[in-house]
Amino acid sequence: MRPSAFTLFVAMCFSTAVPAADPLPTGADKDGWIPLMNPTQWKKVDPGWIVSDAVSLDPEKKNTRLKATPVKDGIVWVNGENGRLPDLYTKSDFGDCEVHVEFVIAKNSNSGIKFHGVYEIQILDSFGTKKKLSGDSMGGVYPRADTSMGYKHIDEGIAPKVNAAKPAGEWQVLDVVWKSPRFDAKGEKTTNAMVVKALLNGQVIHEKQELKTPTGANWTKKETPTGPFMLQADHGPVAFRNVRIKPVKP
Repeated sequence: MRPSAFTLFVAMCFSTAVPAADPLPTGADKDGWIPLMNPTQWKKVDPGWIVSDAVSLDPEKKNTRLKATPVKDGIVWVNGENGRLPDLYTKSDFGDCEVHVEFVIAKNSNSGIKFHGVYEIQILDSFGTKKKLSGDSMGGVYPRADTSMGYKHIDEGIAPKVNAAKPAGEWQVLDVVWKSPRFDAKGEKTTNAMVVKALLNGQVIHEKQELKTPTGANWTKKETPTGPFMLQADHGPVAFRNVRIKPVKP
């Protein structure tokens, strides 16, 4: 099988060759991908998560909620009947990596993924919106925020190149290549973090996009070379499946 354009692009940005003697990360498959849809991969999983084999919009709730029937060994995780549960943070810390996330959101819902637990790519029901795209749109790099008087954005974040969002209730796919910030021997940052490439539903939404700081209210926090990967579950109904991460050797 010939490598995809996405795979070739990643190879250009990182040295991904790993010597045969190097052990794979814990739980990784032969290609280095670590499946995350397993409770053992997360620091804490609230018992309110519904594990199912399918999910749909709930018409009785005007499609603003998701509906799923618990199924043993299901592959779909839904963040409870009310669509608000504590976020998921991986037990392991990651630096440079690739992530693959498949998700469904309800109408008007909100979620996101965060690298190192502090750099967020927004998940939002923004299908068909005619508003100017911003970091608060689906696929955007979330804006910084001031929490001294409530929660107020202090910039527009980084907008996605296109609005690639699908309608609420449909499965969507986010693929991101992440490059962590670099630091010198004294711990001073020498290179900003970067979204090397991000695709939403097969469309490029970011490419070689630097992040000067973390996002949201985290923007004043000290940056680090590694950190946990996070799935946001406390902002509205969302379901995930086939979430996986692949460490990339620099």
